[in-house]
This record gives sequence, structure tokens and C-alpha cells, in this order.
Amino acid sequence: MKLEHIGIAVENLEEAELLFEKLLGVASYKRENVESEGVTTSFFDCGNVKIELLAAANENSPIAKFVSKKGPGLHHLAFESKDIKSDLKDRKEKGFTLIHEEAKDGADNKKISFLHPKSTMGVLTEFCQDKFK
Repeated sequence: MKLEHIGIAVENLEEAELLFEKLLGVASYKRENVESEGVTTSFFDCGNVKIELLAAANENSPIAKFVSKKGPGLHHLAFESKDIKSDLKDRKEKGFTLIHEEAKDGADNKKISFLHPKSTMGVLTEFCQDKFK
């Protein structure tokens, strides 16, 4: 599987965008609100992999809880899926714990689903598939 993006939780999206713009030498190509997750995302295209900055859109979002507990930093690894339904079924059969039994709409025109970090050695793992495939 190809690493599609790395998710990084941030406290302040504007400050993080400026920092990563300076660090990577490219501007964010997209900012998007994902209401179902209570998050605002910002994407940077780094060639073979993207960086997704995630900021809480409200105080009850999973990102707000993550940042208050662990601070800003690495949040998840996302892998590109060609058939997310099949990949989720396969991982569940192999003993991984799914956070989402069914893929749902995510940012950047993707269907997404997460594996619980307790079943992946502490790493929140996302599968994502283009919505139009």
C-alpha cells in the first residue's frame, strides 16, 4: 500500500500553515472543513506523499481532545486504498479493530476509515480511497 498522507494535529492552523510553508517550500493547496469529524484540514503536496494539518473546529472534536491530551504532533498515517470496503473487511478478519465499520466522507475528496491504534501498536491508521473510483 502507498502512504497517501501524514496527518499532523495542530493548535493553530494559520501558524502551522506558515511554518509548513516555510519548511516545505510550497503553499497549502487546499483548506477544508470536515464537519463530521469537527476538524479543519489543510493539505500540502510534497510529491509522493501529502501532509495534512488538522485543527479542531470545535472544543468537542477528536482533534481537540488529542491536542489537549498529547499536544500537537503526529496524529495518523493514511494509506491509499483501491477498494476500501475490501481492505476494511480484510483487516477486520485479520484481527484489527475498526473505528469505522463503513467508510465515510473525509477531506480531499476521499472516503475514509480508521483502524484503532490499540490494534496497530499505538499508530492511528487511516485507509482512504478517492470518492470517484
